[in-house]
Amino acid sequence: MPTLLTDAKSLVSDLVTRYRSQVDYLAIRLEEAEGTDILLRGDKIESLSEGISIGGQVRACHKGGWGFASFNRLSGLAERIEEAIAAARLVGDEETILAPVNPIQDTCILPLTGQDPRHVSLNEKKTLCEYYAGILRSVDPQITTISVRYGDSAQRILFATSEGTLIEQSWVDMEMRFAATARNGETVQTGRETTGSRRGYEDLLGLDAQVRSAAQRAVDALALQPVKGGTYTVVIDPILSGLFVHEAFGHLSEADMAYENPDILEVMTLGRRFGSPELQIFDGAQPPGHRGSYFYDDEGTPATTTQLIQDGVLVGRLHSRETAGKLGEAPTGNARCLNYHYPPIVRMTNTWIERGKTPVADLFQGIKEGVYARNWLGGMTNGEMFTFTAGEAWMIRNGEIAEPVRDVTLSGNVFTTLADIEAIGDDFYWDESGGCGKGGQGGLPVGCGGPSLRLRNVVVGGEAVEEE
Repeated sequence: MPTLLTDAKSLVSDLVTRYRSQVDYLAIRLEEAEGTDILLRGDKIESLSEGISIGGQVRACHKGGWGFASFNRLSGLAERIEEAIAAARLVGDEETILAPVNPIQDTCILPLTGQDPRHVSLNEKKTLCEYYAGILRSVDPQITTISVRYGDSAQRILFATSEGTLIEQSWVDMEMRFAATARNGETVQTGRETTGSRRGYEDLLGLDAQVRSAAQRAVDALALQPVKGGTYTVVIDPILSGLFVHEAFGHLSEADMAYENPDILEVMTLGRRFGSPELQIFDGAQPPGHRGSYFYDDEGTPATTTQLIQDGVLVGRLHSRETAGKLGEAPTGNARCLNYHYPPIVRMTNTWIERGKTPVADLFQGIKEGVYARNWLGGMTNGEMFTFTAGEAWMIRNGEIAEPVRDVTLSGNVFTTLADIEAIGDDFYWDESGGCGKGGQGGLPVGCGGPSLRLRNVVVGGEAVEEE
């Protein structure tokens, strides 16, 4: 990767020193990135690219007003600093309130445990996509459309602030997505699988069974009966639990949502009970080895593990320095940006429900008629309301898993659903396939985890929900 950051460290430090007296807070972030993107759809490669980007951003805060400038030419850095300062001074008319953090000087490399994808040729990556595409197509003649997407990115960041922080961080991220659509007359069904890693290129190899299962689920679903809509007791697997805690609850835990919306702030009152004493929910970038893990966030705050719900009670939320300062709480290290084009905003990292004590087999006991849902196909959230589509599902009859069904959507209110968790399984699974979107910043790597859950009073039915 280019050596821009190493060469620019002294320049950035000098500029921060020169301009810091003009505002309450000044931060400069420089970024070098390189990556690969491949999209294969049907029989054609629709995109095949390798790229390198070099750029940066300046954030300035004066009397509570923020100025922001991004750039991709280091030679104009002083001018970009002056632009950000001028914007901040123009809009600032209150008080700058940022939760304090200790100045840090550090260099951190998130190590790969396997092969660096940058050492794998573009042709090899293309061949891998074609190989998996062949598996998808070979499952059944009823497969009409397939797609395979490959992406990897390596980022190296230099971050300096007027408070004395100077941090270098670097990491590599990889992801693959697979989809197959099957058709029988007017009936159309889709199967999807996604995987991601920050460990090594080997994690993207040997996925034959996972890829084949995506296509097979689409074919098998053609012959299934749609679920009969209604309100059921539902058992969901750990993948759906992770999706639920991220999408339905996690975004409401991001403090900028609460700070900007008094109604959400009122609902998300610390100390309020949302579930049973067994329910524990966390978010944090501190646990190593996950796609949402890092050492410092994009404001230089050290990564933490934040307990959001303890024994069923809301005890925490996710913060940037500004939201923590304005709400009088501690910063949690959750200010993140996708790249230098965007300012950091409050984002989840790795979000999970802690495993419970109920054996998974016991989750089905006593259910006269219910639904067992696994994996995910798509979904959406709107405030506290959610709708998710299961990747596959079965009816539960008299405590036993019965016939498979299709078009299973799960809908509800997140707070009601948390209170309706009847039992928490003793299993657990980390899903590293997530790419979270917020504020126009899509595809930020995150991790989700959880155990199987038994939920009462879930609205089931409706048309399949398309993926976001």
